[in-house]
Amino acid sequence: MPAPTGASSHTPATTSAPSTEARTPLAERVAVHQAGHARVLALPTPIADVVSFRGSLWTAPDLGAGDELLQTLAVLLLDKGTQARDRFAVAEALEDRGAQLSFYSDDLRVGFSGRALSHDLPDVLDLLAEQLRTPLFDAAEFAKAKAQVAAGIRRSMDATGSQAAGLLSRRFYGPAHPNFMAEAAAELARLDAFTVDDVRAYHAAHFGSTQLLAAFAGDLEPERTAARVEATLGDWMPHTSVATYAEDATPETAGRATRAIADKHNLDVRIGHPLSLRRDHDDFLALYLGVYVLGGNFSARLMSHVRDDLGLTYGIGAQLAGIAVEHEGHALIRVTLSGPNLDRGIEATLAEFRRFVEHGITADELAEKQTTIAGTFSVGLATTRGLATALLVNAERNFEISYLDAYPDKIHALTLDEVNAAIRRHLDPDALHIGIAGTLPEAA
Repeated sequence: MPAPTGASSHTPATTSAPSTEARTPLAERVAVHQAGHARVLALPTPIADVVSFRGSLWTAPDLGAGDELLQTLAVLLLDKGTQARDRFAVAEALEDRGAQLSFYSDDLRVGFSGRALSHDLPDVLDLLAEQLRTPLFDAAEFAKAKAQVAAGIRRSMDATGSQAAGLLSRRFYGPAHPNFMAEAAAELARLDAFTVDDVRAYHAAHFGSTQLLAAFAGDLEPERTAARVEATLGDWMPHTSVATYAEDATPETAGRATRAIADKHNLDVRIGHPLSLRRDHDDFLALYLGVYVLGGNFSARLMSHVRDDLGLTYGIGAQLAGIAVEHEGHALIRVTLSGPNLDRGIEATLAEFRRFVEHGITADELAEKQTTIAGTFSVGLATTRGLATALLVNAERNFEISYLDAYPDKIHALTLDEVNAAIRRHLDPDALHIGIAGTLPEAA
């Protein structure tokens, strides 16, 4: 994701929402408006003067044809000038208002986020619409963006974590899946062939108001905010492109893949297997909590055993990775190991995973992680930025706003039997793949 642009030293920093607000359900406080083709979610809070916002639109890329690279290039160029003002005027418009506005590419969507003083929000929304709808796509800036992307790809070739993750992804997914990570050489060759006209054509075909969502939180009036969105983006037409991507994994037989990288004596190891569930699956929360017990934080099992008890690593964790409502993902364990500890570390990790699946978690672990997960979620809603983000992500999943209110209770309502049943149903110690990157011992 490109770094935020236009940030100023006098940007308001106090965006924490008072705890008294949390006592009223979000579903009763969020106003939802249809602003032309855009759906607006607006949440007034007692925070004075500041509004945070976040939004996204469905771009429908053809992932197997390299559209993810074109989308990345297009996003990098959105803040480099519009047809009405150059990049310096864009930066000045934000700087003068102490506002923030940035863009990001997220698989099947393009997103934007920002923050502004309440009285400056209309001007910032005008600029946002201008950047989304009529970017300049200057040839010189395109060349810079292309070089930036190429440099990032080349850096990844020497990054053990990125290489290990790529090895695993290519064992799980085909090129058209959102979680697929192409080989760097193939990415560079594809990137080299793109021109600024390709980016212009991608923008024309894939940018529009299709599933356009915008969430706001802070010192605002919902009706006026929605009216401003409608005035700037409401008449932006949806595009007609249809997304081309694979929804499910196409895994190889469980096995091991390695990538030798010179002078990288701390090796990154990725272990996991594809999962047959999506974010809206009934088992998702139970499995999420179970995997959090395994490797979600410093008190998790993998950290306690492989690092603290055996001293084989400084870092190890586990997560559910790449899961969305549109497609499946995978279970993932990440561990960093020295060459002498490589085999022992992998063996210890695999053994702990097998124990976890066969015996499940304990009642004490359940209660502890329920408190941690629910508490972390609530803390994330304590700022206007966190509220806007939660509202957007929830809307992208097509969940009701009430899901955000119910989430902590859903976590606390999970039973030991439900969590352990989900673990046994979805995790398989005999299906694990291993990806290793770094300076390999001869035995590897």
